[in-house]
Amino acid sequence: MSDNSIGNPSGSELLKREENRQSIIVKTSVIGIITNIFLAAFKAGVGIISKSIAVTLDAVNNLTDAISSIITIAGAKLSGKRPDKKHPLGHGRAEYLSSMIIAAIILYAGITAFTESVKKIISPEKPEYTAVSLIIIAVAVPVKIILGSFFKKRGKAVNSGSLIASGSDALFDAVISASVLVSALVYMAFKISTEAYVGAVISIFIIKAGIEIMIETVNDILGRRSDPDLTKKIKSIISSHDGVRGAYDLIINNYGPEKNYASVHIEVPDTMTANEIDLIARHLSEDVYVETGIILTAIGIYSYNTGCDESAKMRDRVTEAVLSHDWAIQVHGFYVDMDKKDMRFDVVLSFAIDPKEALKIIYSEIESICPGYRITIAPDVDLSDI
Repeated sequence: MSDNSIGNPSGSELLKREENRQSIIVKTSVIGIITNIFLAAFKAGVGIISKSIAVTLDAVNNLTDAISSIITIAGAKLSGKRPDKKHPLGHGRAEYLSSMIIAAIILYAGITAFTESVKKIISPEKPEYTAVSLIIIAVAVPVKIILGSFFKKRGKAVNSGSLIASGSDALFDAVISASVLVSALVYMAFKISTEAYVGAVISIFIIKAGIEIMIETVNDILGRRSDPDLTKKIKSIISSHDGVRGAYDLIINNYGPEKNYASVHIEVPDTMTANEIDLIARHLSEDVYVETGIILTAIGIYSYNTGCDESAKMRDRVTEAVLSHDWAIQVHGFYVDMDKKDMRFDVVLSFAIDPKEALKIIYSEIESICPGYRITIAPDVDLSDI
């Protein structure tokens, strides 16, 4: 196998794409900041006047949402910094750090809210509501629904985990505000105070949201399995080119939202020249980027036998034997030199078996099927869906 380096898309094209993404994130976040500050101010005033812990905690939640939007802007700006000598692949992962900070703020707010709610349960205070306070709470519900839907739509459009999380949080806030309103109506109708208990429930959900955001962000930092629809699309784009029989070993490395670099192996006829392979690689690089936004940094080459029926029959026998095992997912890169009795291929193994054990079994079986051949088997990790 050999690697064929290929050119990346132009710097101006990447810069324009990043600037457009940043602009959407910043504008969306500013709208969220303004909306949440107004809601927080109104709710805080209502909570203090009515002595309602649930309303006050809901105001705190709105304030943390505003702070989260500020951090989202900071993270987007930092991630958009140009690559430098110390960070040649850019600063995209800074957005994941901003998400971690947001998660920490939400967790702190939730824990504090829960503590205060428990105190109110132990030492309750009589809440006081006015028509104005109920109207303000009621207005907050549709506002949060609209804001949450807007955030999620924009977040999905630019692949911003922070915006999507903020949208989900806002939609959940609408449910929380509705719960506070119901508690107020229950108290006014039956003189039964559920404020502290509603506050405790609210705080639990705030804590839950913080933990979920943190888990999602940690998964991004550690590295997720590539989206199967995306990997299939990339392989389909590559395999559709004349002269390419298949695409394998696709690895997508993420360096932040919308900053993905990938490598892949393609299978081409053993009669193809280096110049022909070079032209194919350049076209593949351009097509994959235009259709998916992913930059192919390298293309490895597998050659397959042409003009030899015996090698095709041998490949079929080997493939059938290997794939008879549940832990063997795919055989590719098969090539055999009939004159030198030299055979090589790759096998994709599942995580259910130790690669050393799998190779020991496969070598034993193939040597019995093709005696006298020098066999080289490369084990591949199941990194992306076949």
